[in-house]
Amino acid sequence: MGRMTPWVKRLLIANVAMFFVQQTSPAVTEMLALVPALAVQRPWSPVTYMFLHGGTMHLFFNMIVLFFFGPRLEQRLGEKHFIGLYFASGLMAALFSVLTPYSWVVGASGAIYGVMLAYARFWPRDRIYIWGILPVEARWMVLGLTGLALLGIARTFGGGPGGIAHHAHLGGFAGAWLYLWILGRYSAAARFKREADPTPKKGWMHDREATERWARIDRESLHEVNREAFDAIMEKLGTHGVAELTDRERVFLDRFSNAV
Repeated sequence: MGRMTPWVKRLLIANVAMFFVQQTSPAVTEMLALVPALAVQRPWSPVTYMFLHGGTMHLFFNMIVLFFFGPRLEQRLGEKHFIGLYFASGLMAALFSVLTPYSWVVGASGAIYGVMLAYARFWPRDRIYIWGILPVEARWMVLGLTGLALLGIARTFGGGPGGIAHHAHLGGFAGAWLYLWILGRYSAAARFKREADPTPKKGWMHDREATERWARIDRESLHEVNREAFDAIMEKLGTHGVAELTDRERVFLDRFSNAV
C-alpha cells in the first residue's frame, strides 16, 4: 500500500464518523438506510446507505479493504475517477438490492467490492493474503467472491440463513465493470489511441461509409506515383468489393480521404 490518498482518507473518516452517529442516534439508521421498496420515496437512500454499517465487524472489514486497496487504485485512476467508480459501484449495488429479500440494506460493501474488482483489473496477479496467511491472486479472489455471492443468493432463496445482501456485492462488481468499460471506451486517452491507431475499422456500416469517402478523393490532386496506386486499388474495389481490400490498401485510401 502506498501513501494515504485524499478520497480514501475522506471515505474512511466519513464511514467511521457515521458509525458513531448510528450508535448515539439509532433513528439515523432508519432514516438513511436503503429500503428497496421505498427507494423512490427516499431518493437519498441509494447514496446514504453506503455510509451506514450493521456492526463493528461489518465496518472493520469494509474499511480494511478500502485502506489496503484504495490508495493504489486512487493513484492509478486519479481522484475524480476513483470516487466516480466508488459511487458507481455503490449505486449499482443499490439497484441490485431491489432483488434482495431483505427489507433494508446498509453498508459500503457494494462500493468496496467495486474497488476490489477494479484493483484486480489493473493488478490481476497481485497476491493478496487472506487473513494474512492464505495467498491468492487478486483475479482469483474476485472470482471466488463472485462464486460465494451466487452461492449465498441461492442459499437465501432456498431458505438458508440470511443477513448478507449478496445481490449488492454482485451489483458492486457490475458497477465497477461498467464504469471501467465506459472509462476505457470514452476517455481522452482512449480517443487518442483510436485516432492514432492506423488499423482500419471494419464492419458493413463502416465499410459503406468508407467506400463513399474514398470515392470523394480527388485523384488529380495526387502525386503521379500515388495516383497509379490509387487507380489500382479503386479498380480492385470496383471489381471485387471492399472485403477484398487489404489493411494496407485501406490505410492508403484513408490517408488521402481524411485530407478531403
